[in-house]
Amino acid sequence: MPGMTSDAGEFGSLSVVPHSLDAQAARVYPLRTHRATPPFARLSISWARGNTLRVTLLQSDDAVSEQSVGGEVVEVKLAEADGGEISDARWRRIAYGSVAPFALLQSRKSSIDSFHYEKDWWEHVMDYSKEISSLLGNSKSSATPMIEDPKTVLRAVEEPTSVKAAWELLEMFYADKQSQTWIPERLLDWLADFDCLFSGTQPTVHSKLVAFQKELVTIQAVENHPEYWEVISSALAIGWLDVVVKLLRLHGSYMYDQLGSREIENGLVEAVALLISQMPRLRPDLPTEKLGECYNTKPEFMKAWEKWRGQITKLDCSAFWLQCDHQQTRVGLKNMLQIMLGNASLLSNVTCHWMELYISHFLYIRPFTVGLESMYSLAEKCMHLKPISNRHKLMGLALGILEENTEVVLAECSRSFGPWMITHALELLTAGSAQAENLLHEEQSKLGGICIEELHRLTYAQILSSHALTWNIAPIYLTSCMKQGMGLLENLLYNQPVQHHQVLLKSIEICRLNGLDRVSDDIMKIAGVHYWKHGKKGSAVFWLQQAQDDVRLNRIAKHLFDFVGKSVSDESFKQWEGMIELLGTESKTAGGLEFLKKYRDFRRSLQQVQDGITTDNARKAAEALISLMRNPSTPQQFWLPLLYDSLKLLNWKESPLLNVSETNILLNKLQELSLAKLLPGFVASDLPSDALKSVRLALATNLGRAFLLD
Repeated sequence: MPGMTSDAGEFGSLSVVPHSLDAQAARVYPLRTHRATPPFARLSISWARGNTLRVTLLQSDDAVSEQSVGGEVVEVKLAEADGGEISDARWRRIAYGSVAPFALLQSRKSSIDSFHYEKDWWEHVMDYSKEISSLLGNSKSSATPMIEDPKTVLRAVEEPTSVKAAWELLEMFYADKQSQTWIPERLLDWLADFDCLFSGTQPTVHSKLVAFQKELVTIQAVENHPEYWEVISSALAIGWLDVVVKLLRLHGSYMYDQLGSREIENGLVEAVALLISQMPRLRPDLPTEKLGECYNTKPEFMKAWEKWRGQITKLDCSAFWLQCDHQQTRVGLKNMLQIMLGNASLLSNVTCHWMELYISHFLYIRPFTVGLESMYSLAEKCMHLKPISNRHKLMGLALGILEENTEVVLAECSRSFGPWMITHALELLTAGSAQAENLLHEEQSKLGGICIEELHRLTYAQILSSHALTWNIAPIYLTSCMKQGMGLLENLLYNQPVQHHQVLLKSIEICRLNGLDRVSDDIMKIAGVHYWKHGKKGSAVFWLQQAQDDVRLNRIAKHLFDFVGKSVSDESFKQWEGMIELLGTESKTAGGLEFLKKYRDFRRSLQQVQDGITTDNARKAAEALISLMRNPSTPQQFWLPLLYDSLKLLNWKESPLLNVSETNILLNKLQELSLAKLLPGFVASDLPSDALKSVRLALATNLGRAFLLD
């Protein structure tokens, strides 16, 4: 995906193939003029709307004549890196939208048995293909007329994309088993939808219709205009019957004031229009705006075709042509009849490029073609008759499909339409071709033991991973790669920035969905260390707790001991009290911080002692003191501060709060502390010099009072 990259660091560990987002080749934009001809004396360039340049071409005074216009203004639409058809934002929407269909298809593939795979798999692939196709846009035929405006031949629709056109080609030939018997008709519909895409590299019937439609509003009698008959013949040759009939109905003989004097001429025009609208079509159905009569079976179609051709021949030999006084109408209609009768020379003259000629051959010369019968040889013949210097990328893909050459199809998809296209189109190729399935699934030693299918998925996942807005959908494609996918997924997750909370949560969720518990713990540990280093102590403790990292939690506890206050009024304890609050109630995940939580509770009870409380509450505080001193998690350096802070409890006036055994426990702790002072590494408490004596005296006094009570 083009655009900004994630700040997750270097992705060298994830790279499968060399990939650069910055490398862009220079592009050449052809200038297509209609009236002005070179040489030009002056050229002026200015910005038009959006990413369109307005180029003004002016001829020199010597080149200007009565026939020339002296200059022309043309607009050139600048393309982006992918051809300019799809913006970065829309590419990301397509990338996100294609995840669910892809994942569902992989799930079905792993669950379906071999018998149903052979029988029903193509239906699942078609469901997948339809969902992907809907993401690429709705294919509305540019040749569909608007009934409301009689002089609008082509409806203004959003220009389709080459990716959409390529996807429908692959679906037509590989995935859709039901359309195999009427491939020529599917190609005709495809060309009607996407012929406008070829207008950028060569003349097309679509561009001729667009140019004529602009002039149509200024023409009084269209039948006198030579371009009118040329456009009609071209549209008829490639099967745009609805456009042809609409143009014929613009003939001047249909005018109310002309019907009486041009009755025979009008009859001939109407007869041709009627024959065109009744043209037999070998297909199950037609959209409501399309013309023709549908036949499902080849025998029925052949019978209807012979009858229809007989009617054309009969009309061609009619004596009414001699009574038609309008020469342009007579010649134009005669040419249309010859087109319908399959005049190869005329078909070649009225079509603009080899694909249009290819469609015209299926319509009028080889109407009984079913499936892929010698379709490639016909394509070669048409290319020889209509050579082109600048071949459109869709033509290269179409040739590879017709040749049934999987390597060429893969190369064209990858080179011309990018990693997204090749990754998702592989499902169509493997569904419709056993050769393609074997080629794509065969392990390649030169690729490190992975297959071509996995290579393309890894490449696409790499590109997704390099973008901050799409990295989180890369795991869907990595997990579908059996050889190297999981290893690269782990690298991807380790490289995500833990400082972004949402990214961190997404990484942990991905680990949970894919059973990567170890990676999840490591990521939470990394997050904990990161937050600790950046001063976010509470977040650090939380993530280390989630990772159950007792080693680091104990280190943090030792670090915190240096900051926790040595008396009730110490401000440093209040500073850390909020963070200790985050430890929660699960002492198992708190590590050495379990003591701080209990110490926090004890300090609160001592505060109440200073504020004045009842004997019962003081007894509870004394019990908390004994619990802390007995607990093995209480650090030795805290024994004396705990006892020193509890002097008021030890000297409780009303009655001793500790019995003889409890007092002996505390005296034994003091004895252990005195012996520990002799050992290296002992940490002395920051207390008054007489603190130890005060504690010993208080304990001795409490012991005597406890003896008296017993």
